[in-house]
Amino acid sequence: MNDMGHIVAEEVDLSHNVILYLDAISVSFDGFKALNKLSLTIDAGELRCIIGPNGAGKTTMMDVITGKTRPDRGKAFFGQTIDLLRLSEPEIAHAGIGRKFQKPTIFENLTVFENLELAMKTDKRARTSLFAWLDDAGRDKVADTLKQIRLDHEADRAAGLLSHGQKQWLEIGMLLMQDPKLLLLDEPVAGMTDDETERTGELFKSLAGKHSLVVVEHDMAFIAQLGGKVTVLHEGSMLAEGDLATVQADPRVIEVYLGR
Repeated sequence: MNDMGHIVAEEVDLSHNVILYLDAISVSFDGFKALNKLSLTIDAGELRCIIGPNGAGKTTMMDVITGKTRPDRGKAFFGQTIDLLRLSEPEIAHAGIGRKFQKPTIFENLTVFENLELAMKTDKRARTSLFAWLDDAGRDKVADTLKQIRLDHEADRAAGLLSHGQKQWLEIGMLLMQDPKLLLLDEPVAGMTDDETERTGELFKSLAGKHSLVVVEHDMAFIAQLGGKVTVLHEGSMLAEGDLATVQADPRVIEVYLGR
């Protein structure tokens, strides 16, 4: 962090292989404990799923990580050195944390290519016109991202004409244009067809390693497709953690979530 409080993504120290560290985070709203001493560790390159009943604290957790909500107590670090609780929302985004909400927010009147172009992490203040600034390297990056999100054949199509699933992929692509180290994804397959859901799972697994992903989801078949570790939240705390089979067999998880 420099003297002005600004941070650069390169400052994220992954030498200890932990990209996100939450320690005893508590958040209260008018006496209601949305988070109650929540601790969580995400490894660099990990694909983690977060599940739990409504009101378990999943959204509040993401709000704390992105700076939207300030906790009453606890610690939150990105990498080993960046204290998230001292940063603003824009500073956290600039540090390399990208968040995708459940409803896609794209520019429907622009083409798929133009949406990705606008999302690129660069200084846009010096532009003489809306899209004049993109150089060959930028165009290559857009092209690579289009292939990654499987929209390379839709590049010139108006984003508003895409299917629901394609709009979700486009928004993920817009996040990827900003080189995030950690992606927070809120119910990314809600409303998707089975085929779109399967393709989304393939996309996420291809991103893991280069990026770390935290996926909040209710779709158990999708979580099974992703594999990896699952964290179960309940009443603002961690209830259980392990692979999907382990948490599905946990009597406490069955009682508060899966049995409903």
